[in-house]
Amino acid sequence: MKTCDIIGISDSRKQWFPPEVTESIRNGHVFSGGKRHHEIMMPLLPEGAVWIDITVPLDKVFEQYEGYDHIVIFASGDPLFYGFANTLQREFPHSQMKVFPSFNSLQMLAHRMCVPYHDMHVVSLTGRDWQRLDEALINGEPMIGCLTDRTKTPHAIHQRMVEYGYDNYLMTVGENLGNEEKERVSLYDEHATYDHPNCLILRSTRSHHSLFGIPDQEFTLLDGREKMITKMPLRLLTLQALDLPHRHTFWDIGFCTGSVSIEARLQFPHLHIEAFEIRPECEAIIQENARRFGAPGINIHIGDFCSLCCDNVAAPDAVFIGGHGGQLKAIMEKVLRYLSPDGIIVMNSVTSAVVNQMTDRPSSRQLWDEACQELGLQQQPPLRIQLNDYNPIEILSCRK
Repeated sequence: MKTCDIIGISDSRKQWFPPEVTESIRNGHVFSGGKRHHEIMMPLLPEGAVWIDITVPLDKVFEQYEGYDHIVIFASGDPLFYGFANTLQREFPHSQMKVFPSFNSLQMLAHRMCVPYHDMHVVSLTGRDWQRLDEALINGEPMIGCLTDRTKTPHAIHQRMVEYGYDNYLMTVGENLGNEEKERVSLYDEHATYDHPNCLILRSTRSHHSLFGIPDQEFTLLDGREKMITKMPLRLLTLQALDLPHRHTFWDIGFCTGSVSIEARLQFPHLHIEAFEIRPECEAIIQENARRFGAPGINIHIGDFCSLCCDNVAAPDAVFIGGHGGQLKAIMEKVLRYLSPDGIIVMNSVTSAVVNQMTDRPSSRQLWDEACQELGLQQQPPLRIQLNDYNPIEILSCRK
């Protein structure tokens, strides 16, 4: 394929096009689009037209494209708005492309609602995970436009929002926008059935309460043990040491109550967070705390970290070791197999001369220093802090 015209269409069965688009269709021979696009455009195609269905896997579609010099492609709405034109640009970077956009579905829904949409925060859930919607909710975006699919439906979206306490949005659903017979725009109803394709707009009715530093007593604890949580001041300093505003994927090893992961999620919602813990009972605890504080999207892994397969887990550029069970060097060795070149590792070490004298085991600080030296890691100056009557704590960090 050397050239292509990409024409955006609505769901209307009475399409109207400007002269340049009409000429492109009239002079075309090879056309392509989804099955729904074919159904809409078939009456307008010239006699003898060749049609290539866009279906997965796309590789086979692109192989067919290679056999033609020029193709007219139909796409929904604006082909450059989470659309097929983006895919073609990646696949055929040297082809010449003309794009003739129509209104995208979220624009059409905003038009039907008669609401200004210049500040709308757009999220696509079509074939994607929940990350961008979670981020928008945590950030408290006042208007969120959502592109859905057959899995991330209005009901699934509503259920997730309610589960994590985001009941401060009014949801409007638009179905079959542009279709003269099937179009419907309505406020969300949990008992309703929604046709696909659909999209929705969330409008905030009030701000969502969030905290900068969650009080320790508000967390559900492991067996009620107060010492099994990273205290709030230390937690915030730890996040600062991890340089999270500039990181992408954060691993929390030994999450226990999930306090560090949850605080990180709420303060830096752009992060992908992978939380690891050996104790199975902690899975229910972190889930309860995440729902309580409105922190969706933390991926939980239960089992001995050193034995877990992490090949399919997003590689980190920031790692916090909250617990090591005497396996600190083994944990750090494994982390280094995945850590990005500019990655950072942080651990908190309790300084207690009394404990060190009563046991033959090396302290966490000693284990840390030995592991950093043996693994060739560059240590940063530690930060020493003492909270109330607790033993002093050192925030330790190192880089590759």
